[in-house]
Amino acid sequence: MQASVVVSALEQLLGGIRETLPNVLAGIVFLTIAAVGIKLVMLVVRAVLRRALPGEAPVYRQFIASLVLVFLWFGVGLSFLSIVGLTLVAASLGTATGFLALGVSYALSDMIADAVSGVYLLRDPDFNPGDTVTVKDTTGEVLAIELRKTRFDVDGNVVVRANADIEQQWTKVRADD
Repeated sequence: MQASVVVSALEQLLGGIRETLPNVLAGIVFLTIAAVGIKLVMLVVRAVLRRALPGEAPVYRQFIASLVLVFLWFGVGLSFLSIVGLTLVAASLGTATGFLALGVSYALSDMIADAVSGVYLLRDPDFNPGDTVTVKDTTGEVLAIELRKTRFDVDGNVVVRANADIEQQWTKVRADD
């Protein structure tokens, strides 16, 4: 009797392996193709970032490239789970990650606004270090434009302002004024 239970369990195990083997092999082939595709996409992303942000510190370009890479691999991971037959797990992970991303984006909304404004300020030909500008009630010389904040020299003091506040409304003071 015990021998028949063991034989039955082994038969079920082997049957399950036979059923899932094609899906696992398809998943492995998918992962291989996806890895090559991601390598190609990342080459393009890095080239575009080098052209789009040539004067920026490499850490900014690397950060953006890393975000793209994480999103690509996450999508590949969810697709792999679906291919091997774990669609409910993939759907649950996707949904949970969506809620987590929503919470993180809400928590970081001010920082994201500063970073986006920083990119605009860095690309603006009328806003450069050495320029004298007025932002709200502060007039000073632009010392440094960073991704999230800008530093001004105001009467010998360094004043730091968030880029989102600056980008909304600033005025360049002409040298002859």
